[in-house]
Amino acid sequence: MGIATLSDKEFHQFQDLIYKIAGISLSSSKKPLVSGRLMKRLRERNLDSYGDYFKLLDSGHEASEIQMAVDLLTTNETYFFRESKHFDFLGQVLSCHKKGTPFRVWSAASSSGQEPYTITMVLAEHLGEGPWNVLASDISTRVLERARSGHYPLEQASHIPKNYLDKYCLKGVGSQDGTFLMGRNLRDRVNFMQVNLNTTLPKLEEFDMVFLRNVMIYFNEATKRQVVRRIMAQIKPGGHLLIGHSESLNGIVDELKLLMPSVYQKPARSC
Repeated sequence: MGIATLSDKEFHQFQDLIYKIAGISLSSSKKPLVSGRLMKRLRERNLDSYGDYFKLLDSGHEASEIQMAVDLLTTNETYFFRESKHFDFLGQVLSCHKKGTPFRVWSAASSSGQEPYTITMVLAEHLGEGPWNVLASDISTRVLERARSGHYPLEQASHIPKNYLDKYCLKGVGSQDGTFLMGRNLRDRVNFMQVNLNTTLPKLEEFDMVFLRNVMIYFNEATKRQVVRRIMAQIKPGGHLLIGHSESLNGIVDELKLLMPSVYQKPARSC
């Protein structure tokens, strides 16, 4: 089989597919990404063209292959303590939190786990063995499997403060040299779940804080409104929603109070 070329028509077909499934709007600049990430699937399925691969997905008979394509086209790069001011803010909120009362955080686009595990380190530092937990969700089953392991290359530890690294992470030895593992006590506090933010959410408890960072940049205005409405319903009165520093809720929702760039608060219930 020769090297397949992704035509504009085929690219538009994949644009429509990923929008229909995940609400993600792929700009024309993403054409090389789509081509590169799906090429391996063409080879593994012994297909001659991207059009043939789309027909396979569009047949409706290959649910596992559709999930594979979604995984490949929605996975985003992330790292520990990304946009660190958000974790400083989480620490400030926790410093005022009443000891012994539950605190729940949702990492709503958790990717390969660096964000939810960063959250657990901050929670453990402030609340110790108290009643806290983290929900980590993503549309990609592949990255969720990686995240569950809590196992990362050692170079990814560069953004973790040394006192946190020493306290909450285990350095690999022997065959695991060059890697580190999140401590069992933190891994046990995270519940990983596949969630498609573009559809009706599963039944969830309310959260004190939701991280919805660096995912809305892929949504159009209508999808943003729908997603934020669903998320808002899961936040406790007085709780917080954090979005990416390059994102904004201007014109998306009016009910949330902007505390600082990318940090919003849901109004507390009035008496």
